[in-house]
Amino acid sequence: MLAPEQVEESLGEAEVRALFRASRLGVIAGCMVTRGVIRRNSQIRVVREGAVVYETTIASLKRFKDDVRDVQEGFECGILLENFNDVKEGDVLEAYETRQIERTDLEVTGGNGGPPPEEPAEES
Repeated sequence: MLAPEQVEESLGEAEVRALFRASRLGVIAGCMVTRGVIRRNSQIRVVREGAVVYETTIASLKRFKDDVRDVQEGFECGILLENFNDVKEGDVLEAYETRQIERTDLEVTGGNGGPPPEEPAEES
């Protein structure tokens, strides 16, 4: 049986517009979803000035004081990140999911994504 292939699917982006400090929770990022959708169970990449600062998951996703499952493009929301409080205004939060897709071909890919290296032929 072939091992499943890991595929990363981008869901959306949100820009941090304001920060709210909650004493028990930490820093909540007030965001505007600029592209796609942000889902509660998705993974998040914190991008600051073009560089990835941290990768984590969403601990809480709220829209007006209500817990929500997802937030669509053009809407505002509050995002609390798991184990990360160093969020700054202007950061971009990229939401993505990794899915496992069953492979159907017998070709084994090498570490660089291409075909496996060919074995040298034996000399007679």
